Amino acid sequence: MAIRPLHKRLFASLSRSAAINLALAVLVVTAHAVAGITGALAAQQPRNIIIMLADGAAATQWDFGRYSSLILRQQPFASTDTVFRKGSVGLLRTHSANAIVTDSAAAASAMSTGIQVENGALSVTPNGTPLPTLMEVAKANGKRIGLVTTARVYDATPAAFSLHAKSRWNSEALVDQYLQLEPDVLLGGGADYFLPAGARGGKRKDGKDVIAAFRAKGYELASNTAELKAATRSKLLGLFAAEDMQFELDRNPEVEPTTAEMAAAALKALSQNGPHGFVLLVENENVDTAGHHNDAASLMRALWAFDDAVKVALEFQRHNPDTLVIVTGDHETGGFSITDALKDLTKLTWENRFSPTAEHLRMIGRISISLSAFSERLGAKAAGERLDELLAKHLPGFRLDPDLRELILRRRPLDRNFGALTQNVLGRMIARQTGYYWGTSGHTPEPVVVGAIGPGAELFRGYQDNTDFGKHLHRLIQVK
Repeated sequence: MAIRPLHKRLFASLSRSAAINLALAVLVVTAHAVAGITGALAAQQPRNIIIMLADGAAATQWDFGRYSSLILRQQPFASTDTVFRKGSVGLLRTHSANAIVTDSAAAASAMSTGIQVENGALSVTPNGTPLPTLMEVAKANGKRIGLVTTARVYDATPAAFSLHAKSRWNSEALVDQYLQLEPDVLLGGGADYFLPAGARGGKRKDGKDVIAAFRAKGYELASNTAELKAATRSKLLGLFAAEDMQFELDRNPEVEPTTAEMAAAALKALSQNGPHGFVLLVENENVDTAGHHNDAASLMRALWAFDDAVKVALEFQRHNPDTLVIVTGDHETGGFSITDALKDLTKLTWENRFSPTAEHLRMIGRISISLSAFSERLGAKAAGERLDELLAKHLPGFRLDPDLRELILRRRPLDRNFGALTQNVLGRMIARQTGYYWGTSGHTPEPVVVGAIGPGAELFRGYQDNTDFGKHLHRLIQVK
């Protein structure tokens, strides 16, 4: 008979609440043993912590955001120009407990709990034992908590920072856990699993109206941008889409607020009635989805939208210097690589090569819809005339090579590691003419950049594991 390690046998014999308390104690002891708690660290303990997370972003994405913002918007990029340049900068390894390439659930769980979990799991051990999440620990220490995302609010990243599940796809149960946890602020998409199947957009099979349940607990509700901006209460639930919120190129600004607008509303609510401060997670999931679709134009605008939210966080910090602002990603998506390339395959000489310039970037800037929206408008039964019409209207200046055209019309993938069909093929078309290439439609094991500015920022300097990220945050919250 196989003998499980002592800590697994011990966890399995405890109740859920007892297991959480024991795991919390183990985590604290481990963190103390690894790095120690010094007087200097205690003096740097932040009152507020704002985690700005661009899902799927690593070094190339950050510099793409910086360069494109400078060239096309003539605006500084705060993530790189302020946080990375003036704060403490480090790298995080991203592998999960059972794979070198992590998914978002395992990555966020490590960053939330300080312990690696398997892909697909949300802050639980392989046998299902719940691990103390960052938001649970923050709330237990008297801090107010908030979660903001452009994805569904029960999606992998916000869920792993606050909830528990063996499977990230157990959406209905995750929403029920939010109702039990009662985060002070919850903003994003995902109204579908808050509403019964009979309601518009609802998918719950148990007939419950969880939005009404939040209202009964004193939450102010927002379903569009105007309602969000008018909100005044300290407890806020905002659901702006049935599922994920739209890419910036497709977003209706009257219905769906920007990441910056959601961040501002969250800070306004969390600043009320909080003698011990708060912990806020702000995620832009569209960075990751654009990577999966190999959509450089949507990636660029998602990075801009995220950076606008970083500026909101830094402005809050300017008035509240006891606030730690962290900017990071959880993993890299797409194998993004901006590179020189051949103009065509006729010859390999230098005369037949080009390097990406500002004009190539401007070509990307003229794209007017996301590649996802393009695919939806083209439809499953792709027709050549419709394809040409959409290309001319929304991707001006681009030509579709015959081999790529055939892949779209026959609905064939580029290769085994590309799964978005039309989007990935269009991404390859854009790459051939601009140099903005993608290696995959999935995740990669590239380390991610973490930048921190404010009290406690020095903890995040250097090359570390993503579990260290979670351990540092737990220490900063609990040190007295």
